[in-house]
This record gives sequence, C-alpha cells and structure tokens, in this order.
Amino acid sequence: MADAAASAPPPRLDGVHHLKLPVSDLQRSLDWYRSRLGYEMEIEFVERGTLMGYALRHPAGGPRLALRLDPSRAKAAAGFDYFSIGVPDKAALEELAEHLTALGDTHAGVHFATIGWILPQLHDPDGHEIRFYTTHHHTRPGTEPLRVEDPVETAARRERAREGHE
Repeated sequence: MADAAASAPPPRLDGVHHLKLPVSDLQRSLDWYRSRLGYEMEIEFVERGTLMGYALRHPAGGPRLALRLDPSRAKAAAGFDYFSIGVPDKAALEELAEHLTALGDTHAGVHFATIGWILPQLHDPDGHEIRFYTTHHHTRPGTEPLRVEDPVETAARRERAREGHE
C-alpha cells in the first residue's frame, strides 16, 4: 500500500488560499496592512456580537491575509517570519523598501539571497516579521536541492561568484 501511495502523482494544489496572523488589536493591524501594503478589508468575522477578525485582499496580486484577534498568540508569535510575500522583481522590491522607509518603518534593506532578492526584518504592530522575496530569481536551482548552511554567507558567496562571471 505504501509503494502505491509513493508512486501516485502528487495531489493537485492551487497556491496559498490565505495566510492568518494572530493580532492584539484588529484596527491597528488593519490600518498598518492597508497603509504599508495596500490591503483592503473584504470580510469581517463577528462571533457572538464581537468582532474577531478580518479577511483582507490585495488589489495587485498579493496573497489574501486574515487577521484574527488573539493577543496571547500574537505575543508568542512576535519576531518569527512565518512567510515571505512575493514581489515580482528587484526593482519592485526596492520601490517597496523606499515606500516603507518613507513611512518610518525600519527594515534590513534589499539583499541578494539564495535564489532571488529579499527584504527582511520589517515588523508589523505585533512584531511579526514580514519578509518579501522576489518571484523573479537570479539563480535557478538545479536538479539537486541547494544546500544552505549559512544563508547570509551562502548568498554573499553566490553574489560574488555571479558578479565575477558578468
């Protein structure tokens, strides 16, 4: 039975439906995701008369995002980067970095990463790290998986090698 399952084609999937984050203050988080990333509120979730969450959509292709009122989980999740949001290319990532800087947000800037460019260390009001990664890659993984032991050093080494070949 296990051999049949291993040889079966993988199940059909269709991208990420939505990402859900616990937050300590719904309105503050809604305002932040609207002003920083352009999200729009699509659905309000009310339970027993209490507003408990929002479903957000992005007008320019970003993933759907759900904000769920859960202060204790929001506090516990602070600092962790649960996901990276795709950005088309390095130019769009640099524009986003400039936009965030103009709003007074701190982040680590745009960096050459394993297979694309990354904008890390942006934090939402609850301290969740929101990362952005280009969907256009400077490097295509080969048939064998890439091995990354130190992401910063690996990216720096690959960037130096790439610059030496251009």
